[in-house]
Amino acid sequence: MSRTKVPVPLPPQGITLSVEPPASADARFCLEAYFRELDARFEGGYDAAGDLSAPASDLAPPSGLFVLARLDGEPVGCGALKRIDAATGEIKRVWTAPKARGHGVARRVLRRLEEEGARMGFAVLRLDTNKALAEAHAFYLGEGYRDIARFNDNPYAHRWFEKRLASLPGSDLL
Repeated sequence: MSRTKVPVPLPPQGITLSVEPPASADARFCLEAYFRELDARFEGGYDAAGDLSAPASDLAPPSGLFVLARLDGEPVGCGALKRIDAATGEIKRVWTAPKARGHGVARRVLRRLEEEGARMGFAVLRLDTNKALAEAHAFYLGEGYRDIARFNDNPYAHRWFEKRLASLPGSDLL
């Protein structure tokens, strides 16, 4: 049976995306909300201070970048990209505020990160997720990511994914 992706309508006001410093007030707002959600959902909680997998310095140029999503000027989502090596980037911190879920925010953030990754010269993007985030697993698989072996030592990760940017349609990138 073939699965067809159904487009998710955006709110009438629309969502805007921008690349911003991960230390900006709106970025901190999103990251703090994301960390609180992880703490509530992860077995054993989540310690943001102890998670060294994506320090802010890795999520800013020249080693990476941070994408912020806004609805009517209010921050409602985020995602980040960091360099692993010359050909590989890692996606981190993809989150959507509960009130904005179901409107394609995460999909738009992810695709923007893929576009930026291609501009940065990455051939491959990787990411990891926690076992508690089943909806994230389904989302990434639906966006063309595939399961791979562990590639990092993130203590909160239980599943690892990869997508080759060369497999993306040329019209979607660059």
